[in-house]
Amino acid sequence: GDEAPVKLTGEISGLAPGEHGFHVHAFGDNTNGCPFCLCVARHVGDLGNVTAGADNVAKINIQDKILTLTGPNSIIGRTMVIHEKADDLGKGGNKESVKTGNAGGRQACGVIGITQ
Repeated sequence: GDEAPVKLTGEISGLAPGEHGFHVHAFGDNTNGCPFCLCVARHVGDLGNVTAGADNVAKINIQDKILTLTGPNSIIGRTMVIHEKADDLGKGGNKESVKTGNAGGRQACGVIGITQ
């Protein structure tokens, strides 16, 4: 139903070993690369970090009650982004920490869509 958590599963390969910030950005337009985060306030799209192992693969298995597939905070049509560094979860003590989690540049991104 509409109240069920959204479950994200999968694998992301080609990452350096370690933690990487994992966000849903406000817009799904990637024509300028991965545009800066305009995350809606946690931030709705702030998914914390994913960890890539020595094989350069991050396995994703996240359930989140804030994300939705319908309504004004729907993630459909938005961009999912993997950052180069760990997200400090807004605890870095500076403006950039609150805005981006000091997660660094974008390593990969893609638009969240629906298929049949």
